[in-house]
Amino acid sequence: MATTLSAPALSATDRCDRCNAQAYVRVVLPGGTDLLFCGHHWSRHEDALRPQAIEIVDETHRLTEKPAAED
Repeated sequence: MATTLSAPALSATDRCDRCNAQAYVRVVLPGGTDLLFCGHHWSRHEDALRPQAIEIVDETHRLTEKPAAED
């Protein structure tokens, strides 16, 4: 039976491995190791990590989302 690796969604408690800011990107590498990045550090390391990643959970769109208007 084959198992499929799937990275969980990010939460407010997930922290960037570089600076401890809130993480918006999870990169899963071969072997299952995952790295967490804030938007700043992801943009800095994306070109090097993207070819090596087996999965990327990118939630950086949440940085620019506007809250829904309340009635």
